[in-house]
Amino acid sequence: MAKRLTWFIVGGLLLGLIVGLAINHAIDDGSAAAAARLKGIAGNFSIGTTVFLRLIRMIIAPLVFGTLVSGIAQMGDGAALGRVGARAIGWFLLASLLSLGLGLLLVNLLHPGVGVNLPIPPAGADTGVSTEAFSLAKFVTHIFPASMIDAMAQNEVLQIVVFSVFVGVAITGVGEAARPLVRAVEALVPVMLRVTDYVMRVAPLAVFCAVAATLVERGPAVIGQLAYFMGSFYLALLLLWAILLGAGALFIGRRIIDLVRVIREPLLIAFTTASSEAAYPRMLEALERFGIPNRIASFVLPLGYSFNLDGSMMYCTFASLFIAQAYGIHLTLGTQVAMLLFLMISSKGIASVPRASLVVIAAVLPAFHIPGEGLLLILAVDHFLDMGRTATNVVGNAVANAVIARWEGGFERPMPGLLEPQA
Repeated sequence: MAKRLTWFIVGGLLLGLIVGLAINHAIDDGSAAAAARLKGIAGNFSIGTTVFLRLIRMIIAPLVFGTLVSGIAQMGDGAALGRVGARAIGWFLLASLLSLGLGLLLVNLLHPGVGVNLPIPPAGADTGVSTEAFSLAKFVTHIFPASMIDAMAQNEVLQIVVFSVFVGVAITGVGEAARPLVRAVEALVPVMLRVTDYVMRVAPLAVFCAVAATLVERGPAVIGQLAYFMGSFYLALLLLWAILLGAGALFIGRRIIDLVRVIREPLLIAFTTASSEAAYPRMLEALERFGIPNRIASFVLPLGYSFNLDGSMMYCTFASLFIAQAYGIHLTLGTQVAMLLFLMISSKGIASVPRASLVVIAAVLPAFHIPGEGLLLILAVDHFLDMGRTATNVVGNAVANAVIARWEGGFERPMPGLLEPQA
């Protein structure tokens, strides 16, 4: 069933491309009435994707809580938890610097914004993206939940992680008296994974709807206008994949090939839906099937969803400098490095924010005297770029989990059928 599901998802992607382009070609005549009609049709297609993502989000909070609490209970002491957390954060920071720096380097080499003959958006044009400035105080206080129920209701992964850590450490401190609670939490995990199996059966339909909706409304023309920008960014992502996988191979050797093969289903889900949340349950299963201990994967993966967004980091520098080039604004090397450091800090505060990369870019542009309206230049193709950067986030988190598992003593025996997605 699972192997067929992968092919069904690919089929949904291709069918969405065909149907979306066909509808756009049949209706679009350049008039405002046709544009309004296409937008309405795209909205109807989007219903399928929205329902699927809502079903996935209902799984995330109990799954993160269950896996994390049981994983901490298995660690047995706070020292092990602190060691794993420190190693994870250290790796995440290095990976973020690599992603931001590589994006800065390649956008200066490829110059995707130079010669872009698109009309500059008028001053004050609405981008539809929040431009609220980064606040250190708000970021730090947001990490800690005021209510466990509210954090779960809002799917605030980082807050759920914090609460789960407190519960897991407390269970370890209580000892034998908490064993019934541990058994209940451990029983919750397979139940939620079974729910995931049910939800994933509609993934091909969701992928079809997502791709069709985008192409119905946008059509092929907008892709052609920004083709060089998109191609440059995907080239940068491929190079980032090579570096991340190469770094992983230094620690786990040839098993890096098996890691790529075992995450192919969550990778495909992330790419086709442009949603990291949609890939989370399958990603957790894949990492444990690869042999990463549950206590590692259940802690490092949700932490990575907040702090290890390698593809999104690269996009922030790439898109920001592309907009500056499109406006003809020259930024000195010192200014670009300052922008990189600004992004390094501000990007850590956007976990669980919809279209988080755009929010960060919207905040950074005015800080460096780049018109914020330039964001409109990339909004039209953002969905297609989001597919690539979301898939890259999955690769980055898979490598991080594998490296930290090696640091913590190695892998468990891989489950049977390692290279086949689990049914």
